[in-house]
Amino acid sequence: MAEEKVARFPDPHEFQVPPELEGWEEMYPSHYLFAKERGEWESRQFWYQDKIHDPEPMPPLDLIFHEAWQISLAQYTTRVFCIPPAQGIAQRMVGCYMYICAIEPPPPEIIQEKAELFGKRAFYIFEHYDELWEKWLNKFQALGREMVAVKVPEELPKYVPEDQVLPAPRGYYASYELIEAFNTLVSQMFKGWQYHFEMLNLTYLAYLMFGDVTRKLFPGISDSAIGKMVAGAYVSMFRPEEELCRLSRLAASLPGIGNIIKRDVPAEQKIAELSKTEDGRRWLGELEKAKDPWFYVSCGSGWFNYEGSWINKLDIPFSYMKSYVERLDKGEKIERSIEKISQQRDEIVAEYRKLIKTDEDRKSFEDAHKTVRTIYRYAEDHLFWVEHWFHTIWWDKIRDIGKLFVKYGMLKEVDDIFMFNRFEVPEMIEELAIGWALGEGIPLRSSYYMEKAEKRQRILAAARKWAPTPALGIPPKEVSEPFTVMLWGVTTDKVEEWLKGVAVVPEVGTELKGFASSAGVVEGTARVLKLLEEIVTLKEGEIMVCPCSNPAWAPVFTKIKAAVTDIGGLTCHASIVSREYGLPAVTGTGIATSVISTGDTIRVDGDTGIVTILKRAG
Repeated sequence: MAEEKVARFPDPHEFQVPPELEGWEEMYPSHYLFAKERGEWESRQFWYQDKIHDPEPMPPLDLIFHEAWQISLAQYTTRVFCIPPAQGIAQRMVGCYMYICAIEPPPPEIIQEKAELFGKRAFYIFEHYDELWEKWLNKFQALGREMVAVKVPEELPKYVPEDQVLPAPRGYYASYELIEAFNTLVSQMFKGWQYHFEMLNLTYLAYLMFGDVTRKLFPGISDSAIGKMVAGAYVSMFRPEEELCRLSRLAASLPGIGNIIKRDVPAEQKIAELSKTEDGRRWLGELEKAKDPWFYVSCGSGWFNYEGSWINKLDIPFSYMKSYVERLDKGEKIERSIEKISQQRDEIVAEYRKLIKTDEDRKSFEDAHKTVRTIYRYAEDHLFWVEHWFHTIWWDKIRDIGKLFVKYGMLKEVDDIFMFNRFEVPEMIEELAIGWALGEGIPLRSSYYMEKAEKRQRILAAARKWAPTPALGIPPKEVSEPFTVMLWGVTTDKVEEWLKGVAVVPEVGTELKGFASSAGVVEGTARVLKLLEEIVTLKEGEIMVCPCSNPAWAPVFTKIKAAVTDIGGLTCHASIVSREYGLPAVTGTGIATSVISTGDTIRVDGDTGIVTILKRAG
């Protein structure tokens, strides 16, 4: 009998990248590359591109966050809370893109050992979440303040200041402070991500457990109905947008201030004008109160150095406030309708509760719902503090080190520091410190570092033009790993489409299928956003179609009719934000941004997960 041929993606050890990417491997730590030493294990895994966190090529230093989450996510699953069948998620880089795989379950005896620990540990967290959240927030904010306090020398002085020598030598100087600063910042980032996953895996698990309970009690219940039962949470991730609403209402109430906010000029010019009047200075005072911490929110995902944050790209929040003031002038409501969402949640919960026939089933439902409602807000509560506030502080500190490299001629631009991974930066720091310590006229390898930075920028630019394979290795017969499905939106059907190599022909086909992530049905004009900066083109009442949205875009969710994404499952951030704003959403379509064009009239059915193109633009 002939051996059955297994459908598979390219072997990760044989896969070739375009010649324009030659040299990409040296950008990343060697353990992030597929290696022959572990080749048998790597080849039998299923690796898929992580488009949730890394839809774009990875600058070398930006990899630090992923290095940190790989360890943290995995250890909480395997060693801390011991989720019985689950293991960690491994990462590899290919041609500047990240691929990940969910590790297969451990042996049965290990699952049994973990089950005994899981019941004791996980359910304690569920029952004591509120008090644990306060402890978590206090220690995380303390870590952030420690990072703010890290001192990066502004210069390596010609001579050490007198007060550091007499009456007694201090014993360490700017060379050590620079070495210590980077090492401390790296350690703090890893510690922050250890904190990051403290309850995150349990948050997703609680959602999965609630989904399992409801599907058993109510066969045929839709994913959107389950999502509605969880929606309506007051979380930190929405506070930046709430601050913009507050500032916009204040501007609209003060004579002349709203008109300045509505002007089509840069934020810097608006601030200069506002500073000339008493009411303007009052408004600016409120702006300053809001900035720390709430303007430490990324303009994008928080994962890439070039995205920037509101605090250093004030034109972004000012553009949102301009839109808000204009809407207030029309008498429109600009805030999220949390009362309405909560009411809808309570109504649908009550409807399904009536269908339960036994006390045992009722208790099962009530317990699962209470657990998910209690802990699920952690998904967006902690997100602001880690991926936005904490990351913004880190970016600023790293740029202070980049300024030193520019000052002493090692790099041309401050942000060139991000072209070197976290193991290479200490080498650069040490060379700079040695050159300073040795005395006058000591040459540095400036051209070496400048040329390396330029070469890597060229490689990243070439990688952006490349469409890598969606997966590598052998796919499982059924994709069942919960986080792979729920967060990344990778399903058995999607993998089968990838294997078939389904060609995307924009003019052919009018129906797309994804996850029914947030209930409701609307029709409207599509606005396709493929680049982060295109978000400012969104017009009121349009349907946002994008690769993957993120919570930092919350201000546009009171402006749009619905959201459609290429990537993400039922617990991705686009799903959560859409539910919290009461907007229909279909996520994980795979091809929406390729098939739909700006101006197309589309129908988004968040109850069934179907997007229909009703009329083509033009």
